[in-house]
Amino acid sequence: MQIIKNIPVFGEPLMDAHAQLENCLRVGKAVRGALMADHHLGYAAPVGAVIARENEISPSEVGFDIACGNKAVLTDLHLDDVSGRMEDIMDKVFRNISFGIGRVSNSRHISGQVDPKDTTDVFDREVWSEIELLKGLKDMAVNQLGTVGSGNHYVDIFHDERGRIWIGVHFGSRGLGHKIASHYIKVGGGKDGINVDPAILDLDTEAGQEYLKCMTLAGDYAYAGRDWVCSEVARILGAQILESVHNHHNYCWAENHGNEFLYVTRKGATPAFHGQRGFVGGTMGEQSVILVGQNSDLSDYALRSTVHGAGRVLSRTQAAGKSKWKKGVKTKISDGCVSQDMMMDWVNKSRVVLRGAGVDESPHCYKRLTEVLDAQDNTIAIKHYLSPIGVAMAGADTFDPYKD
Repeated sequence: MQIIKNIPVFGEPLMDAHAQLENCLRVGKAVRGALMADHHLGYAAPVGAVIARENEISPSEVGFDIACGNKAVLTDLHLDDVSGRMEDIMDKVFRNISFGIGRVSNSRHISGQVDPKDTTDVFDREVWSEIELLKGLKDMAVNQLGTVGSGNHYVDIFHDERGRIWIGVHFGSRGLGHKIASHYIKVGGGKDGINVDPAILDLDTEAGQEYLKCMTLAGDYAYAGRDWVCSEVARILGAQILESVHNHHNYCWAENHGNEFLYVTRKGATPAFHGQRGFVGGTMGEQSVILVGQNSDLSDYALRSTVHGAGRVLSRTQAAGKSKWKKGVKTKISDGCVSQDMMMDWVNKSRVVLRGAGVDESPHCYKRLTEVLDAQDNTIAIKHYLSPIGVAMAGADTFDPYKD
């Protein structure tokens, strides 16, 4: 870890992301900030940033995919129980769960599958009728619950160092979060873009309290969606869930740090208080981890946070080339630096059964997770290494405006 212009930076500093965080800390009542080792440029605020504020919240810093996060569950199965079945299992995962296209849950059409809306009380909350914005979003949210979307969102099946089978998922609040974010960024005077000031909402104002309620709702909605997807994959496997690790990484929490009560936003960063477990995903062809926060000398600098993934080194355009969408159809304009053959060579050597995915999610596009985790030093400890055996993501030709 190094401190650059009063900002703790873990890992190799990316100065464009550092400049973004500097700008965020100049706006409003920001107190502290830090960059995790997977940081990179984002919209208004860098991904991999942690920002602490006094009595205010920034919809820009939380981001468009409110409550994007990870859930991992340990099952009662072992490698021998799925040996020879992975092709069929991943076909069912890809069929039963909606990955972006249509952005409506498949659950009403699959025999034996439980409707996601019947697994949660999130739609019974009074806030849906209390806040005008939410009144027009409820039907969409009901239809999208349990959909995974596209971009870097996934459903994975892993084995750990003892051969035990885990399920891991990564996605957020879908269109609900995107529309909440878009609305309140405008309310806060913010703009959509990379190098723009973050929108700030004072929590003593009606708008600030409204956004806080909407963000909390989106968080509960995202939790419910990830719960349902993990349960559905367990059903496909014929497995029982023994334990789970679940965390947001695009969210704002009210926390005490030292003697200060602060609103701490983690955008692409995982909470890592002492003893707190987290699931951090690698790429489609590499290990993920279950980690636990440590009470170390560097933990305060990190604001009790850690990485949320490996961190990109290639943008989607650099990796896949330029394309344009017209009426839901994708047309290639130019090639990128990662080919389908390159991606599949990596995946096949890792013995992963892959469904969907575009080359903009190839392992070539990311840092190595082991190096990123090493850069977090003694703020975390690794409890389990999870090796992927099945990965499902939206296909390259899936249009989804809600990916992160």
